[in-house]
Amino acid sequence: MLLTTIERFLREFQMPPTRFGRDCARDPRLVFDLRMGREPGDRVTRRVEHFMNTYRRSMGQ
Repeated sequence: MLLTTIERFLREFQMPPTRFGRDCARDPRLVFDLRMGREPGDRVTRRVEHFMNTYRRSMGQ
């Protein structure tokens, strides 16, 4: 599930949810909305996954 993956990423990199949403989807409420039941579309899901993969690579993990 995407939200579970995001939550793990936020803990791993100690990143605030608003920064995550802003940086990956230009939506600071993204994580909060997902926590409230929002279902992301395919495009948002791909953007989030791409952001997390790119961020991990840039951090050397």
